[in-house]
Amino acid sequence: MNRQKAQLLLFTLILINLSSCVAKKEFDALFNEKTNLETENAELKEKLEIAEEKISRLEVQVEEFKSKSEVLQKDLDFLQEQFNTVQGEYERVNQLYKNLLNNSNELSTDLAQQQQRLLAIQDDLEIERKKNLELAEDLAKREARVAELEKLIADKEQAVQQLKRRVTDALLNFDEGELKVEVKNGKVYVSLAEKLLFGSGSNKVDEQGANALKQLANALKGNSEINIMVEGHTDNVPISRTSQYMNDNWDLSVMRATSIVRILVSNGVNPEAITASGRGEFSPIELNNTPENKALNRRTEIILTPKLDELFQILETY
Repeated sequence: MNRQKAQLLLFTLILINLSSCVAKKEFDALFNEKTNLETENAELKEKLEIAEEKISRLEVQVEEFKSKSEVLQKDLDFLQEQFNTVQGEYERVNQLYKNLLNNSNELSTDLAQQQQRLLAIQDDLEIERKKNLELAEDLAKREARVAELEKLIADKEQAVQQLKRRVTDALLNFDEGELKVEVKNGKVYVSLAEKLLFGSGSNKVDEQGANALKQLANALKGNSEINIMVEGHTDNVPISRTSQYMNDNWDLSVMRATSIVRILVSNGVNPEAITASGRGEFSPIELNNTPENKALNRRTEIILTPKLDELFQILETY
């Protein structure tokens, strides 16, 4: 604005100085030019004001943009910081994922191995289950056999006791010193003293002994479920007389047993179920050191044994 005023003043002075020597035509031209300049100046002034107003608005906008820019920069810095944090977290999580992936592969391999082991164990369990079933079936069969065996043994024991009572009842009229009936090891033992059956050194049964044997035969005959062993025994005193058929106590014990067998068989005892044997002096029940003990050793034992064919058949199945 100052510049324009100075130009205008200078121009005015020039016009005054030249007015006297300038023709009117020139004056008019200059005046028109002045007018044009003033018009142009007014337009320029108006444009300048408009420009200044625009500049003011732009400066305000610039300040606003600067403020916004600062806020945006702060936001950008914050977001960058957040991004860096998230990026670090992502890298950490990604590493964890890779580790988990590796572990997952290892776990998958281990799981496959464990599944194979489990299948093998299941196969083994199935085999063991079948074995257990077989064992259970076998055990049930064995228990049934044991029960059958126990019943058979109980029946045999009962039969032995019944046989003992039957024999005892048949020989009630004889003294205990002459004979004795007892059960040992599941067998009935009828022990007959020498004085009841034989004279000293003789193998011939006397009348009293024959009567006892007949009563015993009546109790035994018809019973097909027993085996009978007639076993002769002596003391350790050698026989006083020898012969072609009797050389020692052993021969004497056997011949006495044979004599008893013949009487039993002749009175109805099954000969297929009876056996004669002699033990001589070699199975004493007492030491041969007194006359009383020697008398006890001179005896004949009739051993009655229940047949155990059924029992043996059961045992053979085990």
